[in-house]
Amino acid sequence: MDVIAPQSPALSSAFDDWFARRGWTPRSHQLAVLAAARAGGHVLLTAPTGGGKTLAGFLPSLLDLAERPAERKARLHTLYLSPLKALAIDIRRNLETPVNEMGLPIRVETRTGDTPQARRQRQRNNPPDILLTTPEQLSLMLSYRDSDRFFADLRYVVIDELHALAGVKRGDLLALGLARLTTLAPGATRIGLSATVARPAALTRYVGCGATARLISGGPGPRPEIGILSSRTRVPWAGHMARHALPEVMAAIDRHATSLVFVNTRAQAEFVFQELWRLNQDNLAIALHHGSLSPEQRRKVEAAMTRGDLRAVVCTSTLDLGIDWGAVDLVIQIGAPKGLSRLVQRIGRANHRLDAPSRALLVPSNRFEVLECQAAAEAVMVGELDGDEPRPGTLDVLAQHILGMACAAPFRPDALYDEVRRAQPYAGLPRETFDDVVDFVATGGYALRRYERYHRLTRDADGCYAVANGLVARQYRMNAGAIVAEPMLKVRLKRGRELGQIEEWFIEQLAIGDTFIFSGEVLRFEGLREMTAIVTRATGADAKIPSYYGGKFPLSTYLAARVREMLAEPERQRRLPAQVREWLKLQRWRSVLPAADGLLVETFPRGDKHYLVAYPFEGRLAHQTLGMLLTRRMERAGHGPLGFVASEYALAVWSLREPDGLDALFEEDMLGDDLEAWLAESNLMKRTFRNVAVIAGLIDRRYPGQEKSGRQVTFNSDLIYDVLRRYQPDHVLLRATYADAATGLLDIRRVADMLARIQGRIAHRRLDRVSPLAVPLMLEIGKEPVYGQAMEDLLGEAADDLIDEATRLL
Repeated sequence: MDVIAPQSPALSSAFDDWFARRGWTPRSHQLAVLAAARAGGHVLLTAPTGGGKTLAGFLPSLLDLAERPAERKARLHTLYLSPLKALAIDIRRNLETPVNEMGLPIRVETRTGDTPQARRQRQRNNPPDILLTTPEQLSLMLSYRDSDRFFADLRYVVIDELHALAGVKRGDLLALGLARLTTLAPGATRIGLSATVARPAALTRYVGCGATARLISGGPGPRPEIGILSSRTRVPWAGHMARHALPEVMAAIDRHATSLVFVNTRAQAEFVFQELWRLNQDNLAIALHHGSLSPEQRRKVEAAMTRGDLRAVVCTSTLDLGIDWGAVDLVIQIGAPKGLSRLVQRIGRANHRLDAPSRALLVPSNRFEVLECQAAAEAVMVGELDGDEPRPGTLDVLAQHILGMACAAPFRPDALYDEVRRAQPYAGLPRETFDDVVDFVATGGYALRRYERYHRLTRDADGCYAVANGLVARQYRMNAGAIVAEPMLKVRLKRGRELGQIEEWFIEQLAIGDTFIFSGEVLRFEGLREMTAIVTRATGADAKIPSYYGGKFPLSTYLAARVREMLAEPERQRRLPAQVREWLKLQRWRSVLPAADGLLVETFPRGDKHYLVAYPFEGRLAHQTLGMLLTRRMERAGHGPLGFVASEYALAVWSLREPDGLDALFEEDMLGDDLEAWLAESNLMKRTFRNVAVIAGLIDRRYPGQEKSGRQVTFNSDLIYDVLRRYQPDHVLLRATYADAATGLLDIRRVADMLARIQGRIAHRRLDRVSPLAVPLMLEIGKEPVYGQAMEDLLGEAADDLIDEATRLL
């Protein structure tokens, strides 16, 4: 690792005084970034949360602007890029403190999706010195015809929370934008800021954009203090809401000054907030924060947290990243974290200082999650991290970028190809693939070129491509971005304010008079008005909780492996709570515990059906794909499969006849003809294609003055999908869809790795009844979500029956 030695570049007297008044001494890594950046070198700084990364990133800009105010023009000096709008707003507030106190003539502004159009236009005509924005807004700014003028004098580009962007489509979009900036502002210095990551070299190449970037480490920081709640009540065998533990969570909030209560989904956030509020006998100030709430509501919560007015905030990943709330002294994670890097990021929100350990409390919602939480805590304490290998950039994002560049100015394919390859995710892009993407953007591809609506670029005699007309450019700017959310409807109080947005499919299930929980309130559905759900405030304990597609994090490959290792090592199980140790003891008596490098498969009769339960520990998405492929094989083998259910840890298939020949059922060739036949009819594959088509601009969701419904988008994308599969199976968008399927909704790559790992290592146990490990999965079969004591009673009865039987037989 290239760690630059601390240096002492001269700070201006204003900065010397400002640091001295606060008793601060710039840290060595901050000075190292300053020295490298002012020498013109690109830099990646990795440091734990609270390591002063943001100050390090801005020191070169602030000093440059302070030392040479007379040389400044009405041009943009520094561009700051953040994955979150809230983070950009928070950074502006933190930046303005030293700027104002030192009397520096520096203008700092933000531009996000919420910025009024008039202010955006003013910023284009009279740019601030420092502009704080997001990857999507950078793409829009690069698509304007005056983008070359706007960015011509850019000196610094600061990319914050880079680890959250690299490896996802928003990161691909940002990488292409950075590559464009190397053309428009070749002298600009790039400074990447990231949490400590498993593979820093890949991020260094990302910041470099084809040039050399230096890696600076801010050090590991103190080890966090992590506790796992050992509930006094019975830990459920299944379920995801942790209702049993919420009284103890409320007590932890009461004992601490300020807590962040993280959950993994928006549905969990609404439920946990309601339950904590019900338990809040002392009327502590507790707030709710997630991405579906209105921007005004989120800003209100953030401002209250900054002022220190709140004791706790129940939140999702919207608060994972860098907002500086130093008063937070406890992070509570409800449910298993699903990944080490995510857990480290969330824990770092507590005691947001480099010299103080962060404190966290993990709250498992069921017994399998106890194992996951224990495995995660052990890994964090020894400094381990997870993270996927870098993957190639996606073709749908590339198509969007090419169209954006055409909106800015005509381009020559050779020059644009060279520019695109400076972006780290596209460094290995073959020229033939690039040309295919350009042809798709220009004509729609072979199968669609007869339709005029897909002709978005024109080509002149010299081979230059230009946008076909102004409408194409307007459509691009209305639909740009790499985030494809499910179709949303606004939620507005009758004769009142907007509360936020809920997915269209959930609202379609409601009848007038139904109640549901949203924005921390019980609401009564009064009807639809265009794209808005009208509601009134209500009461009632039987209100529904909205759920959201794509809201669940998959269990990371690394953490899954650690859980399997824990099950295979009895010594490590001694740290587990007594209830969980007893559960595993019963499993060893009834069957066997899964091996670390193999696959346990149990078969048993129940009622008039036969059940096969496998324990791959590869995450829900991979298990769902495995279930679809496995049932196809069982159908051909004559086992009569009737259905399957998948969890993060296991998969259960039930059939009319007892399955046999398990080695053949789990052969790797499952991913051959079986996979192709399933993909041909899979709704998940069509859904993946729909997302790809929206990002690539083939399907526009928004038009001037209107927005397509989810049904309209799905109908159009399904028709195009069928046409392309029939007439052009190698179409660019189908290739992009297959690549997405490998790691996205279908997680095919992980299934392939699992099948390779277990060959010759399948342990089959034929049982006469359900095993303890299988109980949580069996409880998922045919289950409707019942929130309240009924669910706890059902789970408790099932658990008690099994324990009583085991005790009697033992």
